[in-house]
Amino acid sequence: MLPTVSHYWSENPEVASSTETVDVALPDVAFSMLTDRGVFSHGHLDTGTSLLLREAPAPPHVGHLLDLGCGAGPIALAMAKRSPGATVWAVDTNERARALTSANAERNGVANLRTAAPDDVADDLEFTAIWSNPPIRIGKAALHELLLTWLPRLAPDGQAVLVVQKHLGADSLQRWLGEQGFPTDRIASKAGFRLLRTVRG
Repeated sequence: MLPTVSHYWSENPEVASSTETVDVALPDVAFSMLTDRGVFSHGHLDTGTSLLLREAPAPPHVGHLLDLGCGAGPIALAMAKRSPGATVWAVDTNERARALTSANAERNGVANLRTAAPDDVADDLEFTAIWSNPPIRIGKAALHELLLTWLPRLAPDGQAVLVVQKHLGADSLQRWLGEQGFPTDRIASKAGFRLLRTVRG
């Protein structure tokens, strides 16, 4: 049962829209994006996502790449700009988030990005990379279900990179992933966040 308060992982946020533009400047790419209330990280690029975008290994140049829980789309936009020969899937349950990501792709001239609800992604599609700032606050059981739905869709030798706050269980999540057959290492740590990487064998 969904909580009565509207959260950014709700399918249709009840909070009134109030857009705000955010400029993102990374060492290799830059873009401008609209953010909105009811969508994760309204009005700024959050610290965890910034860590992922600055420290994750370069995404593959080809294949299908996944931003799981795309929000306004900063991860998907960065992946698409870095890998113009790949197809980037921006997936979110939040309808407002998907609309924002689509609009942000258009405003930045990004043509290799597709937004989709989770159920609208073909079951047989494999991903050469998955990047995510996952919605930890949905609860451990729901988070585990989410990860066990998508991580098995990594292509052989594909990599998943997740950013998780230490005090919200990053270290226990790392251990749990290993127990599920996804050996995971920590590749960066900053400002209370862990950047975790798992490689599918």
